[in-house]
Amino acid sequence: MPYVAAIDQGTTSSRCIIFDHDGRAVATGQKEITQHYPRPGWVEHDAAEIWDSVVEVVGVALAKAGITASDLAAVGITNQRETTVAWDAATGEPLHHAIVWQDTRTADLVAELAAQGGGIDRFRATCGLPLATYFSGPKMRWLLDHLGLRERAAAGEVLLGTIDTWLLWKLTGRHITDVTNASRTMLMSLASLDWDPALLEAFGVPRAALPEIVPSSEIYGKAKGILDGVPVAAALGDQQAALFGQTCFYPGEAKNTYGTGSFLLLNTGTTAVHSWQGLLTTVACQLSGQPATYALEGSIAITGALIQWLRDNLGLISSADEAEEIAASVADTGGAYIVPAFSGLFAPHWRADARGVIVGLTRYVTKAHLVRAALESTAWQTREVADAMAGDAGVALTELRVDGGMTANSLLLQLQADFLGVPVVKPAITETTALGAAYAAGLAVGFWPTLDDLRSRWRAAATWVPAIEPDDREARYAQWRKAVTRTLDWV
Repeated sequence: MPYVAAIDQGTTSSRCIIFDHDGRAVATGQKEITQHYPRPGWVEHDAAEIWDSVVEVVGVALAKAGITASDLAAVGITNQRETTVAWDAATGEPLHHAIVWQDTRTADLVAELAAQGGGIDRFRATCGLPLATYFSGPKMRWLLDHLGLRERAAAGEVLLGTIDTWLLWKLTGRHITDVTNASRTMLMSLASLDWDPALLEAFGVPRAALPEIVPSSEIYGKAKGILDGVPVAAALGDQQAALFGQTCFYPGEAKNTYGTGSFLLLNTGTTAVHSWQGLLTTVACQLSGQPATYALEGSIAITGALIQWLRDNLGLISSADEAEEIAASVADTGGAYIVPAFSGLFAPHWRADARGVIVGLTRYVTKAHLVRAALESTAWQTREVADAMAGDAGVALTELRVDGGMTANSLLLQLQADFLGVPVVKPAITETTALGAAYAAGLAVGFWPTLDDLRSRWRAAATWVPAIEPDDREARYAQWRKAVTRTLDWV
């Protein structure tokens, strides 16, 4: 059995990637999933469609690789985090569309909970997270209240979970979630790694509806269906999986993933460092039988999605690949800044009242300047998070490992190095999210023996170094921060 499969269920698509023992991707299946926007600020997915897409991409990947499920040593799962599903325990049918992590419908509930005392940091000491629409706990509360499911949930007749839970239930029949995903609900204690009774009471979520919390790398059972008999042996939220795939196993190592949003994670080892600079304290990973490791995270809601918006909503570009060429045709943004607070501002601001702005417009500004401003917005948002991370951890970045779809854009990575003032390094194997899930599953079944063995496989493909003067960097950063203030108090 010379292969390990990873199911990567993301915000815009489901993928299955099959890796060989050298960590090389040998086959990929991918299918986009439908985005539902029933009201402004609401974002939903069809959980049944997600499952069907997973079955399809697994079949495609196996066929492309010319293998069957019997050739797989294990399968791991990585998933869009915080997106929340409710389903009937008896029939297995979803009871509502999944509420996506970007969704802001719980803003009133979040404000109500904050107003009861403690503000947005009311629960941070226990769960490591600020009160925000981003997380799963408020979404679970909304589903229970608006669908009238509370009594059935308390009786265990309705099950709640994140996307990993939904896929694990469909694959193995077990109602479980791993510690990384549980740490994104606002319902788990970082100290006990279990559901916290006080948090459950505050959010009104019955424990009977919630999954069992398990390590990230462990044999959960054998799959049914298209992967019949294959050990299901890992589950990690997508950003923790990318940290693992980048082999950032030790304290002080960091990565940034550029996808729909961007997510900068810094490994803090077995110490949960609580943030007071607008970051999240989250579980990085837990291997079977070992203590959990933690990370500081800066979550940025809109980065790659801004490029999609330029393409789909404004028609400024015909494809994401075109963005680099158009942006490179001008030397700067002509003084324009785009702050894409489409669903509020996430780290380090946590302002649900913010909405996106384009500022600094003059008749001089062209399409190319706006496309470049969109790329710069990704790099500036990352700079804000990196500054907050240095304040919390007391250690400034000396290098940033990067991955995700946007890293195909070399101009973006040069801008990122310029704005951070440190080298930006792209790995030879760029599918780090799926690779992290594969690595964790392979470790659980002995396909790879140790973390050091995995670490020895990491290779850099390219490095970008800063190429602007520090004074220029800081002057432009001051303008960016001014632009951010213009987004506030819109809702």
